[in-house]
Amino acid sequence: MSKKKGSTQVTIFPDWCKGCGICAAFCPGKVMIVDQTGKAKVVREEECINCGFCELHCPDFAIMVSPKNGAPERDAAQDDGPAAPAPAPEAAPAPTAPVPKAAASKAKAQKTAAKKAPAKKAAQRDPNKKA
Repeated sequence: MSKKKGSTQVTIFPDWCKGCGICAAFCPGKVMIVDQTGKAKVVREEECINCGFCELHCPDFAIMVSPKNGAPERDAAQDDGPAAPAPAPEAAPAPTAPVPKAAASKAKAQKTAAKKAPAKKAAQRDPNKKA
């Protein structure tokens, strides 16, 4: 975003604006006001530094900030230097094969039987002792 004053045009769509005042309250250049009709109105467009706050925070999308006619569009190579290459997408892990229900329930039954086996043996040795 260019921070040069006077290089942007601020457009407010009054039919969309509900007059919340977020744009006017937080604009660092005090470019807008909420007028007597309860709608946002541009009063000092030359003070706009193209920060984009109003456009991004308007809950009704009623504000558009764009370059003025004749003003050069923002060029990332001029402002920020050469653009970094996009990171390569990570490969998704290979899906694992689902375990069949029969095999899963058989393994569960074996574990349950192994836990109960020592208790049965102890009960067989001493019939009066509870397991």
